Amino acid sequence: MRFAFIIPVFLLIIMSLSGCATPFQKGVIATRNEDFATALKEFTPLAEQGLAEAQNNLGALYYAGQGVPQDDKTAFKWVSLAASQRLADAQNNLGMMYDTGRGVVQDDKSAVKWYTLAAEQGHATAQNNLGVMYDTGRGVQQDDKTAVKWYTLAAEQGHATAQNNLGGMYAKGRGVQQDDKTAVKWYTLAAEQGYAIAQNNLGLMYDDGRGVPQDDKTAVKWYTLAAEQGYAIAQNNLGVIYANGEGVPKDDKTAVKWYTLAAEQGNAIAQNNLGARYYFGLGVPQDDQNAFKWISLAADQRLAEAQFNLGTMYEDGRGIPQDYKTTVNWYTLAAEQGHAKAQNNLGKMYEDGEGVPQDHKTAVSWYTLAAEQGHAKAQKNIGFMFADGRGVSKDIVSAYMWLNISASLGEDIDSKSREKVEEFMTPADISAAQILMKECVAKNYKGC
Repeated sequence: MRFAFIIPVFLLIIMSLSGCATPFQKGVIATRNEDFATALKEFTPLAEQGLAEAQNNLGALYYAGQGVPQDDKTAFKWVSLAASQRLADAQNNLGMMYDTGRGVVQDDKSAVKWYTLAAEQGHATAQNNLGVMYDTGRGVQQDDKTAVKWYTLAAEQGHATAQNNLGGMYAKGRGVQQDDKTAVKWYTLAAEQGYAIAQNNLGLMYDDGRGVPQDDKTAVKWYTLAAEQGYAIAQNNLGVIYANGEGVPKDDKTAVKWYTLAAEQGNAIAQNNLGARYYFGLGVPQDDQNAFKWISLAADQRLAEAQFNLGTMYEDGRGIPQDYKTTVNWYTLAAEQGHAKAQNNLGKMYEDGEGVPQDHKTAVSWYTLAAEQGHAKAQKNIGFMFADGRGVSKDIVSAYMWLNISASLGEDIDSKSREKVEEFMTPADISAAQILMKECVAKNYKGC
């Protein structure tokens, strides 16, 4: 949460020492006790007298609708008055209201202005928020180094969100030299404060062995802590762990449990994973309709893997009547995102004229995109297109090259098909194809 109305702790300390609560302190105590009507009663006259802390806290009550009807405009009024008196908490809160457009027209530049004023006073939450603005280039020119500067200042004050954000900058090498060990350091500090996103990120570092020795059990520990706080990404990651039996005994039912919790929060990857569980009957009874439901939800969020899976369900008529035109639509959406399997399957639809008019040139285009990603089946398909001269000029050398590359990646190519190509080749052709194959592999299949 980037928005926080903060009641100054030092006032509570004065109260405990003096033994005699002031009206403001009474408002603070009432707020702590969730007696918002009393808090409103105590803060309002003080705010009207110009006490900045009371103005900020009164704004908080209106912002949250506590003790009064929720009213962003009135919240903005009181927070603005407090911010104009240089109260850092209020400056940060006013920045957030401009940031989110609550009680005022959304304005990134004004958000940056107020975050900066609070950050320059050492306000950790404002420093983190200002870091986010530079990180994302909102209201200011995007600047990784300046983002790191502000994240660092907040992180060194123990601000968990900033510690996590700073860890992310080190993990990605943005604004600083890439350093997994330093990323782990900051993720750990945030995770130990119970910050769920950092717990998940720390789990990922142990899962992948980045900055720490690879350790599935420790990854499970941190994923679980985050997942139990309801963090959907961690819940999905934990589902993957149980599905694969990494650091825990393989348990399909527990995988489904975690996928479901994440999927119900709208996590697209979890929705697709849960759909796959229903599709194959892993941890749940096999159920095409539930598979279709969850995969559709993920596909609607533009998850390429789900779009591809949904295309296969329409192609096979699983959970839905067979529909080649809709198959092509979903394959196309996934293929345009670079999904190699979808590119290959879409090529096949154009090759065979299923759901679209037959178009060998377009088939070759999609096969090529998939083949360049190392998709063995697409490499085989384009090999046969070259062999037959369909959608491309007949080229027996290129055909032989692609077929052999495909076979080297494990694709099954029957001997009769290969012999049919070889019978038209001279020894010089075969030699040329072998040279082209080596060059193509060296280029990672690009531009062959």
